[in-house]
Amino acid sequence: MLVAAAVCPCPPLLVPEVAAGAATELDTARAACTDALGVLAAARPELLVVVGPADGAGSESYPGGTLGSFRGFGVDLDVRLGRGEGTPGGRLPYGLAVGAWLLGRTGWADAPVEGRGVGEGLTADRCVAEGEEMAGRAERVAFLVMGDASACRTLKAPGYFDERAASFDAELARALGAADTAALRALDGGLARELKVSGRAPWQVLAGAAPGEGELEGTLLYEDAPYGVGYIVATWTRAAGRRP
Repeated sequence: MLVAAAVCPCPPLLVPEVAAGAATELDTARAACTDALGVLAAARPELLVVVGPADGAGSESYPGGTLGSFRGFGVDLDVRLGRGEGTPGGRLPYGLAVGAWLLGRTGWADAPVEGRGVGEGLTADRCVAEGEEMAGRAERVAFLVMGDASACRTLKAPGYFDERAASFDAELARALGAADTAALRALDGGLARELKVSGRAPWQVLAGAAPGEGELEGTLLYEDAPYGVGYIVATWTRAAGRRP
């Protein structure tokens, strides 16, 4: 059963070595991510699943210990997804690599870690089914969900300016901050692609993992659009009086 979740953005620029001289511009976002991971640790999970965007139309699992790298961004930096040996030759997609970096930065040692990369082509129904399956892996499961909102908030954004982006991101921040699973399941996949949203599939996996309505409470910790890309940090925890 899902007992807690943290939603974090996944730009490689979140890693200071990648951001270099611009590293301080995301200090507030990094601090919010650290706070979100603290919420996961406080939930005492038996398993942490890191969910993030991946290439392809399906999904792929990454066992604990799988390596990731930021060498493709000109930085001699490798990361490991929790503990374990991983799979020989296996490599984390960039979103999961950022998640692994966050866990390493905070010294995560509270539960075993696994990764699941989900492709942009995965339908909402498939995402929900993925989430339901992963939430049933242990009695107390936590999710770290990586993904960015629109990349079209300004003229200099990676996807240029799209007037629909701000309202899309505002509703998304509301849904993630309120643990509104119905709104997340109903996200418009076509519009998300047009706005270059990387987190649509991971967020719908999270929606599928959530227990019944009202079982979880959401908190929005951060929402901004540096570089014209929407970054959101939120946490989901058990509602007051609810027991896992």
